[in-house]
Amino acid sequence: MRITVLGKSPSWQDIDGACSGYLLEEGHTALLLDCGNGVFSKLRRFIDYLDVDAVVLSHLHADHFLDLVPFSYALAYAPRQQPAPVHRWNGTDHPAHPVLHAPIGARDVFRRVCGAWGREDLIERAFDLREYDGSAPIEVGLLRLRFAEVPHYTRTHAIEVSANGSGRFVFGADSRPTDDLVAFAHGSDLLMVEATLPRPERQGPRGHLTPEEAGEHGRRAGARRLVITHFSDELDPEWARREAERGFGGPVELAREGAVYEV
Repeated sequence: MRITVLGKSPSWQDIDGACSGYLLEEGHTALLLDCGNGVFSKLRRFIDYLDVDAVVLSHLHADHFLDLVPFSYALAYAPRQQPAPVHRWNGTDHPAHPVLHAPIGARDVFRRVCGAWGREDLIERAFDLREYDGSAPIEVGLLRLRFAEVPHYTRTHAIEVSANGSGRFVFGADSRPTDDLVAFAHGSDLLMVEATLPRPERQGPRGHLTPEEAGEHGRRAGARRLVITHFSDELDPEWARREAERGFGGPVELAREGAVYEV
């Protein structure tokens, strides 16, 4: 399984960057994990968007789903998606209609967002929307996904992806410190954990991890490799690496756009 980082920014984009988005490929199967601000254009550097079999969202915060809007416009209005010939496109009776797996409540969220300026059903018309509750695995071609709820400001799932039953990639999504992620990611081949905060929140409920906490989660989970993500370019990346390595007790990799990992 090949994992390509399309965007690793937190809720605001790095310079020339994108928010949460990861392309997972195994054989002819292509899955987009999260689709935050700026991800759609990054996706197009690596794959034809019509070849994406499915999109899976970890949760319904804008920095993890907002680029479903341009993706939906492309699926609905791109010349090659139309039944009649246009310019160099021959027309098609079978336009691409990828599956979209999103947490329960997604339909209502998407309708509120898109309905603010136009068709409220934009996303559900472009995609085959299926809401999941995380209790059962999902299969997308050669990939199998499992879910574990983690504590965040809205219902959020860490996601395990395996290919042909071997190799385990675990995406921690967004969460405060939690034993649930440690247990879910136990023995993972590659664990990708957010490291958003330079220090813990000063007040109110927690929703994110520091780099050192991300490292500690990887160490406690016994992950074979640890990658930290979801941090801003306004933080020194080498500082973030050192903090994470102190918690992990070994080398830690930093997510960057275009980076490729094999599991």
